[in-house]
Amino acid sequence: MPWLTRFLPQTMAATVAWVGIQSASAQSPVGERLPTSAAAPVEKIAPMPPAAPPVTAPVVTPMAVPAPAPVPDGGACPACGGSGCDSCQPFNFKKVPPVRTQTRAGMFPIPPSGKGAYNLLAAVQGKEVDAPPKFGYAPSALQPLPFYDGDWRYLDDPKTPPKDRLDELKRIHLGDDWLMAVGGQAWTRYMNEYSSRLTNTNNVYQLSRFRPYLDLWYKDVFRFYVEANVTYTQFQDVAPLVIDESGPDIQNLFIDVKLGDVANAPVYLRAGRQELSLGSQRLISALDWANTRRTFQGLRLLRTGEKLDFDAFVLQPVVPNANKLDSGDNNQLFAGTFMTYRPKKGQAIDLYYLILDNVNNVTQQGIVRAPATTHTVGGRYYGDKDLNDCYKLLWDVEGGLQFGQRGQQDIFAGFASAGAGINFRKAAWNPTLWATYDYASGDDSPNGGSRYSTFNQLFPFGHYYLGWADLVGRQNIHDVNFSLYLYPQKWLTTNIQVHNFWLDSVRDGLYNTAGVAYRRDATGRASPYVGSEVDIINNFHLTRRTDFLVSYAYLFGGGFLRDTAAPGAGTNASTLAALFNIRY
Repeated sequence: MPWLTRFLPQTMAATVAWVGIQSASAQSPVGERLPTSAAAPVEKIAPMPPAAPPVTAPVVTPMAVPAPAPVPDGGACPACGGSGCDSCQPFNFKKVPPVRTQTRAGMFPIPPSGKGAYNLLAAVQGKEVDAPPKFGYAPSALQPLPFYDGDWRYLDDPKTPPKDRLDELKRIHLGDDWLMAVGGQAWTRYMNEYSSRLTNTNNVYQLSRFRPYLDLWYKDVFRFYVEANVTYTQFQDVAPLVIDESGPDIQNLFIDVKLGDVANAPVYLRAGRQELSLGSQRLISALDWANTRRTFQGLRLLRTGEKLDFDAFVLQPVVPNANKLDSGDNNQLFAGTFMTYRPKKGQAIDLYYLILDNVNNVTQQGIVRAPATTHTVGGRYYGDKDLNDCYKLLWDVEGGLQFGQRGQQDIFAGFASAGAGINFRKAAWNPTLWATYDYASGDDSPNGGSRYSTFNQLFPFGHYYLGWADLVGRQNIHDVNFSLYLYPQKWLTTNIQVHNFWLDSVRDGLYNTAGVAYRRDATGRASPYVGSEVDIINNFHLTRRTDFLVSYAYLFGGGFLRDTAAPGAGTNASTLAALFNIRY
C-alpha cells in the first residue's frame, strides 16, 4: 500500500499545521467595568484653629466599552478573526458524525418493543425499561455494519447520558472543536465441522479476533479513523481459510474531508482503507462472520441525507495474509455508484451500478473465472406495512443484470431475490415468518460459446442468506427457503431457516459461499438437486455489551452431491458454532 503510506502522513502533517495556526488565534480581552466611588459627606464642627482643608475621594468615571462592530457579509469577526460571530462559540456536534439510517438486510425480523428487560442481566436484576434502549452497537453477536457508522450522538442528550465509563469513551470533547471516540470488540469462536467443506474430514478449531478503533473529528470538516484487526486460528485439522487468520493488521485507516453540502446534506471524500457494506449486502458486505472482515482501499465519495444517500467509489479489495501486513490486490479494481432512497419510514429503494475488473488468472474445476470485466446494474425495494393491529406485511425484492467481457466471451448473467413475510404482532414470542426465492444464473457451457452466463456474486454476505454451513453461494443456484424468527424473551432471538438448493445448470459448478467452484459434473449427467439445509441460530443478549451465539447447520446432500462424491469427498455436512462476543 505504498500510495497510502505516502499520502496519509503528508495529509495529517498539513492538517495538524493548519489546526495549530487556527488555535493560535486568541480572543482579544475586553476591559472590565470599574466601580464608582462617591464623595464623602462633611459635617459642621465647633470653631477650631485653621487646619488643612478636608480631602474628598476622587470621582472615577466608568470606562466606556464600545459594542462589537457588526460583521459585514463575508468579513472577519473582529473578536476572533473567524468567518462570523458563530466562530466565537463552541462547535455544535449534534449532527456529527452524520449517521445513515440503517438499511435492513433481507429476511429481516421485527424486533420486540414495549416494556421489558432487553438483556439477560437486566432480567435477572428485575430492571425493565419502557422501550428498547438506545445503544451504538447492535444487540447481537454479529454486527455486519462497520463500527464507524455507529450512532452514539444520543449520549450528548441530558435525557440519555452515559451509563458507565465505557459510554464516556464515545463522545470525548477535546476543547470546543474536537471530538474523539474509542471502542472496539473481542470475540472467541468455537467451530466443530463434520465433513468440513464436504471433504469427509472433521475439523474442530477455534477463531479469535480483537478490533480496537479510534475516531477523531475536527468539527464536521475533517475526520481521522483507524481500526486494527488482530485475528488468529488454532487447532485446525484442515488448511485454514484465507479469511481465518491475518495476525495483527489494519482493518480501517482513512480520512474524511468535507467538500460541502448538497441539498442540505453533507458530502465527504474518503481516502484510505475502509470497509464497505451497502444495501442488502447481497453483493457488497464487510462479511462479519469471517474472522478477518473484508475491507478495501481507495477513494469513496459519500452523501448522507434524511431521505437520500449516495456513494461513488473506486477501490481495491484487500487480501488477508497471515504472514505479513495485508495489501490491496493490484489486479482487481472495484468501482461503482450506489443510491438509497427512503420514500417513507420502513421502506427503501436501492439503485446501483458496479464494475469489477479482475485481471487475475483464476480457474476452478476446469472453469476459467478470470480475467474478466463485469458490470452489474441492479435495484432493490423493501419495506413493511401494518395490515391491522395484529399483522404486519413485509417484502423484499432485489435483482440485477451483468454484462461485460470474459476473454472472447460476452457476459450476460443475472440474479433475483423475492421474499414476502408476515409479523404476528400480538402473538406470543413475536414471530416473523418469511418465504423467499433466490436465483443466480449458471452456464451450460462455461468455457465455450460466445456468451458466458454464470453470475458473479462480487463481495457478499453469503453466510446470512444461503445457509450457515457456507457450502452454497449466489452463483448457478436456485434456493427456495423459509425463515422463522422468534423472541421467547426480549433478550433471546431464535432464527430457524430451511433451504432447498438446485443448480441452474448441471454442467456448471457448485459454488461455495466464497464463490469458489468446488464440485462439478461437466457431462451434465448428475442430478441438479444439491440438497436441503436446516439452520438453527440462537443469540443470547447477555448484557448491553456482551452476546453469546450458538448456531447449528446441517446439509442433507441431494443427488448432485452423491453423484459427484469422489473418493474422500462427503455428501452430508454439519457446522456447530459457539461465539462469545464483547464490545466496548
